[in-house]
Amino acid sequence: MTPEAALAALEAEEDPVRALAEAAYHRTARRVLGVPVPRITELTKAWRETMTVEDRLALTDALWRMDIHETRIAAAKLLVQARIRPDDGVWRLIASWVPQFDGWAIADHAADAGARRLVADPARLDEVEGWTTSPHLWTRRATLVMTLPWAKLNHLSAADAARRERILGWAAGYVTDRDWFIQKAVAWWLRDLSKHDPVRTRLFLAEHGPAMKAFARKEAGKYLGADD
Repeated sequence: MTPEAALAALEAEEDPVRALAEAAYHRTARRVLGVPVPRITELTKAWRETMTVEDRLALTDALWRMDIHETRIAAAKLLVQARIRPDDGVWRLIASWVPQFDGWAIADHAADAGARRLVADPARLDEVEGWTTSPHLWTRRATLVMTLPWAKLNHLSAADAARRERILGWAAGYVTDRDWFIQKAVAWWLRDLSKHDPVRTRLFLAEHGPAMKAFARKEAGKYLGADD
């Protein structure tokens, strides 16, 4: 699959009416084709089944550089896979995208791919921790969106328990950040955690909840019942 063929396949699905609505919704000036994400997922799944990791990386990089809404989502989708060997190049490419994030939609698809690489090699959390002090909003936000797998674990090893606490420490450092997207990311992490460890979620909210925005506190505790 060449970059030109991949773009042509996406353009064949173009929906101008949907594209106008999505461009307005995402408040983006980049070109939008209006291709639904499930369809992008279908296309990229078929592409990657016949490609080596090296070829997939080359295609992914080319699609990202095209800077079209759907080509960037397709680039991320090409890398959403639990087992990729070797994956150092995959991680390096995803990490290189993070400073370019400028909205939640593309960022979240890329973070989904990045999360798989963090689970594959948790030592990469050392690099991610450096993002927590970035002046770039979307880089700071990525630290929580990309580490959501640790919010969803039920039976933690000692190592994963330590990693969860480490990430909660990052979240605690964000609670005084008044940006809506940062508050939303903290709430999202805690909301997911509450389904698996309501006690720890309550402890976090008891300590840090007063510093969070009201909507974020409410979202974080959405699934906490009276008996949890």
